[in-house]
Amino acid sequence: MSKSGGGKVSVMLEGREVEQVRNFKYLGSTLSDDGRCDTEIKIRIALAKEAFSKRKELLTKSFSRRVKKKLIKTLVWTTLLYGCETWTIRKDEVRRLEAMEMWLWRRMERISYTERVTNEEVLRRVGEERQLLNLIRNRKKNWIGHILRGDGIVKEVIEGRMEGKRSIGRPRAGMLDDLVVVSYGDTKRRAEDRGGWRSWLPWTCQKTEH
Repeated sequence: MSKSGGGKVSVMLEGREVEQVRNFKYLGSTLSDDGRCDTEIKIRIALAKEAFSKRKELLTKSFSRRVKKKLIKTLVWTTLLYGCETWTIRKDEVRRLEAMEMWLWRRMERISYTERVTNEEVLRRVGEERQLLNLIRNRKKNWIGHILRGDGIVKEVIEGRMEGKRSIGRPRAGMLDDLVVVSYGDTKRRAEDRGGWRSWLPWTCQKTEH
């Protein structure tokens, strides 16, 4: 696994060369050789749509809107957000996830895109606000807080440093970028206070704390 992906690596095990692949599924999540999360997020979206389609009651009139929304958040969102704590979300992934959130509400309400009903109107009808991205960030924050308060290999990887020169160009977005507002040290200090960490919303502070 590397920033650019690709490259040939020869690993021998019991006299046989281990097959090198571009993607590998581990504990239910897909890992890519370039370290990005776009493939995994696309797979999660597809699985969530499949989970929605299997629940025929979501499209029946006999179920109240309140019950349908609970089913979606319990059965569909859990499928979509599996492993989201470790996602690095770029602008393209933000658009996909926001589109997926609206797809669910439109499907639930049987609102076709050809009807030219705005997303704002769809949200008003279902009595919801956009919350999927904040839910992902909250899960990431809770998981990272647990990691930073303890000692383990994940913490060592986060705090480790790569030797050599940094490549030319803008650095790639990292897993902690939407949580680290001032500095990693400040974020780590915040994590020590469990109560304050739970109530802290770092993504609302991006413009005020820099």
